[in-house]
Formats: sequence, structure tokens, C-alpha cells
Amino acid sequence: MNRPGSCLFSSFYLASIEYYSVLFRAQNAVIEIHENYQKQSYRNRCNIVGANGLIPLSIPIEKPDSPKCRMKEIRIADHGNWRHLHWNAILSAYNSTPFFEYYADELQPFYEKEIPFLVDFNLQLHELVCGWLQIETPTRLSSEYIVEIPEGTSDYRETIHPKRPSDFTTKPYYQVFREKLGFIQNASIIDLVFNMGNEARLWL
Repeated sequence: MNRPGSCLFSSFYLASIEYYSVLFRAQNAVIEIHENYQKQSYRNRCNIVGANGLIPLSIPIEKPDSPKCRMKEIRIADHGNWRHLHWNAILSAYNSTPFFEYYADELQPFYEKEIPFLVDFNLQLHELVCGWLQIETPTRLSSEYIVEIPEGTSDYRETIHPKRPSDFTTKPYYQVFREKLGFIQNASIIDLVFNMGNEARLWL
């Protein structure tokens, strides 16, 4: 994999292994919070691995007042009991993984408290994950929408997307359901963390 200098990312919900692999190698990073929110992207969804394969988790949002709404203004909706559903799905998928018990107590509170804005929820989870993985890449939030990409900066805002195929692969690691499902590439970073613990960074 290329080792980029500066990287530009969107704010994602429990982002993929690819996202953190790129971030881990970057010299510095910017998280774009002034872009227009996009439906059906990783901004409000992630994929975990359960007994029957990938399980998509999607955070409901309040419908914006206009078709174009900046990511930093998107509010999380409280309908559908989504926090309870997401945590139960994570618990069901990963309760039997080797390292779930080591990290669960830090993750569970995010599904018990209300954080009004999606970007704040994502960023707080992002900080937790970076702490787990000991990723110390200097990272800042954008102060305005970045139109012109500076020389030496790689733009990942649109390339990491659930509907766009990715060439990213990581060497196989232990997954609880691997014997049944085969190895599943590039799920949410929590799949790697719960299965591999403090060795997870070796797969980035």
C-alpha cells in the first residue's frame, strides 16, 4: 500500500479497516465536516460480521430542511430504538470474540447516552478507536469545505464508500465465524479489534 502524506477523510460511523489502515500510515489527516451529507454512505452506517455474514448498522437521522445539508448540521433521530438495536447486534456478533470483554465497557456507553449530532457521535467513537489502536496521526477538522485538494494530499471522501468497490485487502485474521463464512474483508474496525485485541494494529 502507498504511504500517503496528508489524507482527507469524511466522518464515518465506526469506519472500515481500510479507513484506519490509511489513517495509520498518513503523516497527517483532515476530517471533512462541511461537506453535504450523503445518504447510503458510511457517514451513518457500518458493517459488522455476524453468524450469517455482514450486518449493516444504520443510524437514523432527522430529515434535513433542505436537500443539501452540511454534515456538521445532521442530527441523529431518536426513533426506532436504534441504540438498543445496534448494541444488541454488536453484542450478538462479538460477545464470543477473544477480546470483546476488554473493550465492551468503553463502547457500550455510546449506546446509552444521547449525542445530538452525527458528526459528534462519529468523532467521539473515532477518538476511542484511535486510542485502542494507538494511532497518533495528527488530525484536525476542516474549517470549511475543501474544494481544491492541496498537492500531496490524498482525498478519501468519496473513494471509501459502500457502493464503490475497493481494492483494499488485509491479510486474514481470526474471525469467530470464519470456518462457516470464510474470511470477510474490510468490515468495521471493531471486527478487527474484538477479534485481535492489541495486535490489531499489525493488520493495518
